[in-house]
Amino acid sequence: MTTRNNKGVLVIVSGPSGAGKSTIISRVSQLRPDIRFSVSATTRDPRPGEIDGVNYYFKTQEEFWEMIKLDAFLEHAEYVGNSYGTPAAPVDNDLAQGYNVILDIEVQGAAQVMEKRPDAVSIFLCPPSLEELERRLRGRGTDTEEKIRDRLMAAHREYSQAHKYSYIIINDDADTAVRELDAIITAERCRSKYFLEGENTL
Repeated sequence: MTTRNNKGVLVIVSGPSGAGKSTIISRVSQLRPDIRFSVSATTRDPRPGEIDGVNYYFKTQEEFWEMIKLDAFLEHAEYVGNSYGTPAAPVDNDLAQGYNVILDIEVQGAAQVMEKRPDAVSIFLCPPSLEELERRLRGRGTDTEEKIRDRLMAAHREYSQAHKYSYIIINDDADTAVRELDAIITAERCRSKYFLEGENTL
């Protein structure tokens, strides 16, 4: 008989800042009890309302370098003047327990994970246009004009890497984007490689 094994799916979600990644991932996590969200480490300053250990592990640059020396990251990269990294141990622990783990990371970090973990599912989430992206960035009211320009320039570079991802979701409607991400995870979890074969197969 064919039975499902206990290993979870590693899901990479990338996209420009302002694309709505955090919102979409949060809503999918509320729908699925089998989801775990990977908490990244970063050297950037906390935004209003963000909590250390929940939204990010906020580190000094010196603390971040020490983690690199200890090979504690699944991936790490610099983005718009700050360092970001995904601690490997919590991710591997959750996958072993059967949870599907979502990594919200930029394209540099995603490329590292894709190389190290070729079985990871990669998804590029983007707004319907760069004009809409700029509107969202300005609407957040958390960035300076210079930082907004930096993020828009970064978005241009990120769009050029979208073809390397397994899936692309255009977030022009949050409800639709949530359903699409949920459907991708469900479909990937049903792949034959996540099943074990006994003496009598289906």
